[in-house]
Amino acid sequence: MSGILDGVKIVDLSRVLAGPYATQMLSDLGAEVIKVEAPWGDDTRKWGPPFTAGFDGKQVAAYFLSCNRGKEIINLNLKNQADEVIEMIQDADVLVENFRPGTLERLLGKLPDDLIVCSISAYGSTGPRKDEPGYDIALQARSGIMSITGDAEGQPAKVGVAWIDVITGLNASNAILAALFHKMKTGEAKKIDISLWDCAIAALVNQAHNVLASGKDPTRMGSAHPNLVPYRAFEVEDGWFVIGVGSDLQWEKLVGILGLETRPEWNENSGRIAARDDVETCIAEIIKNKTRKDLEDLLQGIPCSPVNTISEALNDPQSIDRGLVSNYKGVQVLASPLRFY
Repeated sequence: MSGILDGVKIVDLSRVLAGPYATQMLSDLGAEVIKVEAPWGDDTRKWGPPFTAGFDGKQVAAYFLSCNRGKEIINLNLKNQADEVIEMIQDADVLVENFRPGTLERLLGKLPDDLIVCSISAYGSTGPRKDEPGYDIALQARSGIMSITGDAEGQPAKVGVAWIDVITGLNASNAILAALFHKMKTGEAKKIDISLWDCAIAALVNQAHNVLASGKDPTRMGSAHPNLVPYRAFEVEDGWFVIGVGSDLQWEKLVGILGLETRPEWNENSGRIAARDDVETCIAEIIKNKTRKDLEDLLQGIPCSPVNTISEALNDPQSIDRGLVSNYKGVQVLASPLRFY
């Protein structure tokens, strides 16, 4: 953990994932984070099973532990205990909240001028959808990411974690750090308007730009890539194995290692995309009887990996060396990914 933000006080009125994820990262950086929960607690306390011992020794859903370490947690009902929160924010640097637009002002009234306020909502503080609620799955559906996730012949699928919530939390923490820097330079406290919608659309990156350039919507391709070939998971003897070729030089190396029978036009990525099925079938036939370990040893220098289970990833030697599972108040948690030297 780093003490870079020592002396920064953050009051966290947010719940579920995006806001709590952002404030957890700021706590990892040394900020004092006071999380205010309703008397019945954050919704995610009950998002189980599995349930396990929490930071206070009481049973709680494992989900809650993923985004609430490093915080002082107090319970207040803002409908009749708003004065206590108002007093709390008088000497705070940052307030984070994810009520529907307008709710915070209704509950707390005018906020201090020198307070950085980060408001996280489903669709933002403006626009025709600003008053609509939204969980991650609804935003995954509406943003289009579900239309390109899953097997080509299967149903639309959501990403296996609350992808938009996590991305929004990362953007929120980044914006808060920028606002703290701006206040340090100018004395001005910025108000931050972060929405799951804006973050989801921005995170479509190449897929959205493909649409802007071509006018054509992409489709579900399983683990394959719309702009690179080969770049997907292949079934092998003991599971699934990913090969990700990102350059023509890597392709040349793959051809040499596997002894592929190739064609001249496959030497360029555009040619491989045009012959996607043939290229992928050629590779699949050669590696289908090899184990994941065989391939990992064989394909040194080629971006590749077995498709791990979560437990395999957590127990990978790299995870162990980097200390990616740590202990906080006697509870096993994922460690902060932030490292400073």
